[in-house]
Amino acid sequence: MSRQNIKWLTLCALLSLGLLAGTTYARAQSPESATGGEGGFTVGAGISALHLQYGEHWLLGANASADAYVGWHYGVEGEANWARWRQQSDTWATTYLVGTRYQFNGIGDYRYRPYAKFLIGVGEFNFPYNYAFGRYFVMAPGAGVDYRLNSRVRLRLFDVEYQYWPGFTYGSMSNFGVSTGIRYRIR
Repeated sequence: MSRQNIKWLTLCALLSLGLLAGTTYARAQSPESATGGEGGFTVGAGISALHLQYGEHWLLGANASADAYVGWHYGVEGEANWARWRQQSDTWATTYLVGTRYQFNGIGDYRYRPYAKFLIGVGEFNFPYNYAFGRYFVMAPGAGVDYRLNSRVRLRLFDVEYQYWPGFTYGSMSNFGVSTGIRYRIR
């Protein structure tokens, strides 16, 4: 990664931490009724599809994610996405991202939970016929909806993500990803 990408990554990480540190709770009530609980930790897995701008084709893959909630609305999300199936000429992409997540109020008896996120991290790209391999800085805003089956299990109905790779070898690259899966609340 170049020095400029490291500076951007550091700046985005500090801004994300600042957003989380700036959140406050309503202190006039008990934390459970004011914020919906003292936070939690959720892990998940799923399948994904990624449209690569390089070569203009879709790759399929698997993903894993983890969320740590500071309160009812704010949290930190980390995800890894391995887009390795349906390769053309051995071209594939993998991303490892982390960032902030905002969960909106529930819809339909609070079973449907829309959210928005902004993630940053590293993308790995394998060029055609294994001629080259590179690691790049990636920014990825996104949104989605989770459906609560019970107090521990949630279905990720859909998650959409716009990936921007500003330092890609042949100029900036923009990818579009969609995914679905299942999530389990540990705490």
